[in-house]
Amino acid sequence: MSILSSYRQYLQIVQIIISVALVVSILLQARGAGLGSVFGGTGTVFKTRRGIDKMLFWLTVGFAVAFCLISLFVAAIPAAS
Repeated sequence: MSILSSYRQYLQIVQIIISVALVVSILLQARGAGLGSVFGGTGTVFKTRRGIDKMLFWLTVGFAVAFCLISLFVAAIPAAS
């Protein structure tokens, strides 16, 4: 049994929290976009991110990177038997 095996459960809880935060940040970002352009909306408008949109974008990127790193780390820790 590895020393890190005892921390596996805590890392999995952190992984769940980050995944929920990632889903929420993606859903908040998708407001005003999506399927509207498929049904005749204008989907070709160029919009720069400013203020809260920019912060939410980088927060989403941070959550995605953190989720991937923690997922790889949890997968590398052997499960306690």
